[in-house]
Amino acid sequence: MELVAALQDSGFGAWARGSAYAYPLANLLHLAGLVLLVGAIGLLDLRLAGAFRALPVVALSRVLTPLAVVGLVLMAPSGLILFAADAEALARSTVFRWKLALIAAALVNAVAFRLLWGRRLSSWDGAAPPVARIMALASLLAWIAVGALGRLIAYA
Repeated sequence: MELVAALQDSGFGAWARGSAYAYPLANLLHLAGLVLLVGAIGLLDLRLAGAFRALPVVALSRVLTPLAVVGLVLMAPSGLILFAADAEALARSTVFRWKLALIAAALVNAVAFRLLWGRRLSSWDGAAPPVARIMALASLLAWIAVGALGRLIAYA
């Protein structure tokens, strides 16, 4: 908690709280990142789970995965700004801690998926193996839950 308090009390934390533009802009970028991430990876996850079978998996992955990465890249620094503005309260928030845990789980799932299945996507134009389908559904649910928890932080 000392590091959290130091971040909140730092010039960066003061800027995040006090600037008329920093917090609102960070909030908008965080939301835009979430939309890109969940929109892109959500569509790919749905395809891997069995929806939209007429669409080729490899082509979708090539287009949607970079968009999801851009979403993550937007969310990381904007999330840090949002956190710095009220770090102590967020660090004590059970909802925030669940959000962080789900982000970690979703990222581990994404890396595991790529390591296990990344080179086999081209053979899945019909259907993915059952374990891959389960991982895709877990990804979709995890990222939706991350977004929901992020929105619920203000109410918990």
